[in-house]
Formats: sequence, structure tokens, C-alpha cells
Amino acid sequence: MAYDDAERRVRVALGSEVLVEAGIDEPGRRLVVDTVTQYVLSSPDAARLHAPGRLPLVLVGDGVTSRFQDRARGFVSVHTRESAEALDAALPASVDDRRFRSNVVIAGAAAWSELDWSGPVRIGDVLFAPQGPIVRCLATHANPDTGERDAPILTTLTRRFGQQQPTLGRLLLPVSGGGRIRVGDDVRVD
Repeated sequence: MAYDDAERRVRVALGSEVLVEAGIDEPGRRLVVDTVTQYVLSSPDAARLHAPGRLPLVLVGDGVTSRFQDRARGFVSVHTRESAEALDAALPASVDDRRFRSNVVIAGAAAWSELDWSGPVRIGDVLFAPQGPIVRCLATHANPDTGERDAPILTTLTRRFGQQQPTLGRLLLPVSGGGRIRVGDDVRVD
């Protein structure tokens, strides 16, 4: 996938084959979303799209404003380093925080503790309301360095850790318009 910011066009390719190229105006967005949806629905992973909350696919962002989330409401994703380390210890392949693409990784908390957060969370000066746990997808199976699927993350989370759905991390929503958080900020969960 490539984005031309001068032309405000998205290009999605599979190898040398261009699946779709379009602007990010409303007709272009529909074309990109429809093409990607049809491609995924014709793939071996199609059944996974029929889980609640997966369809319809949406192209998020205006192509100008910086965004660090993949949901329109502006959630911040967070997990504890200890959760990723517990998962790493249960797998033969090396698993690090990058597989989960979280906006924030917290160190010094108990593994899986983020799944229990229900009250306000403060990171530095920013107050967040916990939303839901993050149900993970097949993208986490891919090694971030090679792109090869080398770790059965989803089944390990459900079978080894007894989860109903493969979950690692939590979504947070800024309460009062957001702000800046920095590496090393204190994290407080009420």
C-alpha cells in the first residue's frame, strides 16, 4: 500500500499487480474499500471478516492530518510489556511489542492487567477512559521484520491463556480532548 500525499491518492498492490488506485475523495474511498473488501472476502481468511465489528471496512483519515490509530473515534491502543513477554514465553518464535502496533506500551505492570482496567487511566497529564479490550487479528502472526507468519498468536491466546477471544491490550479514549504523553510518563489506573 502506498499513499501519494501530493495527489492524495491511495494505491494498493499485490506484488506487481495494482488492485486499486484512487483518490481519497468519497467516490475514491468507496472504490478502495469495496476493492479491498472483495479481495479479502475471496481469500482463505474471509471467514474472519464475518466476526462482529469487522465489516464494513472503512478507510480512516483525511490524508492530511496525522493519525496514529485505525479507528475513527481516535482511540489510543495500549498493552503492557509484560503481556507481550508472557505471550513470547509461550511461543517458539520470538514475539515483541511491534507485532501489536500499540500506540503505548507500558512497562512495570502485571501481565494482562490492562484487560482489567475499568476506571480512569492517566498517562502523564492526559486522562483516558478505558473502552474495550483489543481482539487481535492475523496480522499479529506476521514477523515484523520478515512479514512471514511465524507465530500462532491467536490460538495461543485462546488455548494457552484460556481467553474467549484472542485479546492483548486495551483501547483508551482521551477524556478531555487529549494532550501529549511522553516516554517515561507515569501511568495511574484508578
